[in-house]
Order: sequence, then C-alpha cells, then structure tokens
Amino acid sequence: MIGTNDIPGFFAAEEDLQREEHLFLTYQFETPFEPRLAAATLCSEMSTAQWKRPGVTEDLRPRFGAKVVHLEMMGTVSSPWLAHATPHDQYYRCLVRIAYPHVNFGTSVANMLSVVAGEGAFFCEAIKAIKLLDIEFPASYLQDFSGPKFGIEGLRKILGCHDRPIFFGVVKPNIGLSPEPFAELAYEAWSGGLDVAKDDEMLFDVPWSPLTERCRLASAMCRRAEDETGEKKLYVANINADAAGLLNQHDLAVKNGAGAVLVNALAVGLPALRMLVQHATVPVFGHFAFIAPITRVPYFGISSVVITKLERLVGCDIIGLPGFGPRMFTEEEEVLDTVDVCRSEFGNLKRSLPIPGGSDSAATLPSVYEKVRTLDFGFIAGRGIFGHPDGPRAGAMSLRQAWEAIVRRIPLEEYALEHPALEKALQVFSGSQGKKKALSMTPLHNFISAIHKVQS
Repeated sequence: MIGTNDIPGFFAAEEDLQREEHLFLTYQFETPFEPRLAAATLCSEMSTAQWKRPGVTEDLRPRFGAKVVHLEMMGTVSSPWLAHATPHDQYYRCLVRIAYPHVNFGTSVANMLSVVAGEGAFFCEAIKAIKLLDIEFPASYLQDFSGPKFGIEGLRKILGCHDRPIFFGVVKPNIGLSPEPFAELAYEAWSGGLDVAKDDEMLFDVPWSPLTERCRLASAMCRRAEDETGEKKLYVANINADAAGLLNQHDLAVKNGAGAVLVNALAVGLPALRMLVQHATVPVFGHFAFIAPITRVPYFGISSVVITKLERLVGCDIIGLPGFGPRMFTEEEEVLDTVDVCRSEFGNLKRSLPIPGGSDSAATLPSVYEKVRTLDFGFIAGRGIFGHPDGPRAGAMSLRQAWEAIVRRIPLEEYALEHPALEKALQVFSGSQGKKKALSMTPLHNFISAIHKVQS
C-alpha cells in the first residue's frame, strides 16, 4: 500500500486532464482505510505501481498513472460485504471516478479488461470489495472500433419491419430435438407471425442435432414460411465454440442457410467475439449466458451496464439482456440502463438491438413496451410461444394480437375476447411474471447519471 505522502500523485482535477487521452472508470468499493488513501492505492495498483526506480529521479505517474477525479463517501458498514475480509471497526463504502490513460493498453479489449478488472483493481490490498459500474470512452478511442455491422437499422431493413418491436422466439424444447422436429416447430411459429426463430443458447453443434443439418432444415422452413406469409423471416443459429473453431462454425451455419448467428458473449470471450464480428457476413447475436456470476453480486464484480457497453463496442448487432421478470433477478432500473446503452449515442457506432428477456409471453408485452419506451427492441419468448396450448403458430399469433391491442389501445383481456390465440395465452401465461422486490441501487445510478450530466 502506498504511503500518505504519495496520495496527491494519484489525484487530479478532471478539467486539467486531456479527456481524449483517458477512459473514465466508475467503481464502488469498500475499505477499512482512509478513503483517499484507499483510492490512491487502487490507482497505483492498476497503473504505475512502483512509479520510479531506486536512485533515479523520475516520476512515471503524470503520464501513465491512473488519477482519482471524484471520490464520494456513501456511508459506513460495521462488517465487510466479503465475509473473509480482515475484521476492522468499520468499513467505508465509496464511489470513485478514475481517469485512466488508455495509452497504457491501447484498443485491445483483452488488454483493457486486464487493467480495469484485473489483478490491480480486484486484488488491491486496501480494497476489500469492489465493483466496476461504468466505463466512459472518448470519441477518439471509439474510432478504432467498427461496432455492429448491421445494428437496429440493418436488422429492420433485412426483415422489412419498421413500425413495431421485432418478435423473437427460442425454439422449445431447447435440448433433445433432432433437426426435423426443430425445423417444423420453427416453421409453425414463423407462420403464426414470428420474425426470428433462434437456437437456445445451450443448443450447440451436437451429434443428435448437427449444426449443418439443423441450419439446412430450419432455413428451408424459413423460406417456406416467407413464401406463405409474404414476410421476411430469420433463423439464428448458435455457433458457440472455442475461439479456434468460431469462424468455421460461422461459415458452416451461413453456408447452410442461417440468417444470423448467436454466441454466448462472455463464455466465448469479447476479443474472440470481436474477431467473429469482423469476419461475419450476417448479424451477430450476443447472448447473456455467463453474465450472472460477474454482474449479479451487488458489491463485487462488473455491472451489466459495462458488459452491455463492451458487447456493443466489439460489434454485437443484437444483445440479449436479463429482462424484467422475477426469474432474471434483475431490478427494473438496471434492465432499463442496459437497454439505453444499446440505443444511446456511442461515437459513430451503430445501435444494437436490445432484447430484455426471461419468461415473457403475450401477457407481458404491454408492460415491457411501457418500460422500454421505444419500438426499437426485440421481444423474445420461449414457452410463451412454443408452450402455447394450441401450438407455436398460435403462440406467435398471440404476440401479434397483443401488439395489435397495444396499438389500438385496447386492454389485452378485452381484445382477447375475439382473438382465441391471445385469450389462451393470457389464461396460461398471465401469472408467469409476478412482482419482485427490487434490489435497490438507485444511489449508484443517480451518482453515475449526475456525472454524465455534468460532463455533457
């Protein structure tokens, strides 16, 4: 841990810094030490560490050191959030904003993550629990990223769908179906009004459902549904694989008719995902599998806002998000923040299509639409379509009928009286999303929002 005489070297006034030369990182941390000392130690550990050589007059901190530009006390706690931390009389819970010179790691995502969420930040002696809440990128830094190739506008152009949410369906049962019944189920849903049918994130290239065969049959059914409905449809193939096989999986899926591909973004790795996007000829769907162990802990890890921002940075056209239902254990404000990250201004990068999902159906469409406050989102259902008592065609029809009711400003229950598919969906699925107690982190979001407003 650094000495008290060294603290000033890791503090700066934000207005005195060259903004284009820095990333701005927001962390929450707990410490038993004086907060300024802890924050300075954090900056030291994640940047210069030892900033001079013995016997040499130099100081590497001005150019290469991380700098605290804002520090705020959020209160004290009698015991640390992490139970194994060394006992002390009290712990300070703090929010800190750090300016980090990106010359230290360049535009490599792997290098950046090694710094902002690596050993220096998460094994800092003075910090007992820490969570990375946000990263702000300067415009000059973003210029080296291509972002999504298609984005929201590109997807709408492919589908010819411009005046409503895009309806996605996860073919169920998700595990165990051979390609033939899988393709038939997808066809039924497309015929009922579904725009996009996709593989489940756990359906891989497996012996009982080879990727090439699944893509070939599903894409044939996709074309059949297009011919019969006069609407464009998409099939999304899960090409999840280790980095060495990722591009080959993409090529096999596209060659056999897939209109888009899915990967589990964090399981595959963001650098590998960036490589895939640069190679891809179809939209890329980044699924949120593996996000929970990193984001759900309240005072440790990385926020879902950061993960979502990084997925857009590396180029996901479609970003799956833990949604509003109680099954997803995510408070409403956090879901809305991640939706906004997909659609807000981000240099010259195209907007990603956000899909907040989890146990949704026609019954939840009005509430999701009311919360996201935009047409630019994907609405996704699994059992809400494929578990419909009259089959996936009726399940998909129930989504379209629910949207018709919304547009006409007619309550779903009233509209369902003359629309049997919607009526049965409401009977079966209305109780699938009850209320949950929010894990309030409002002060954190208010703190970050206030900083953003000051900077804008």
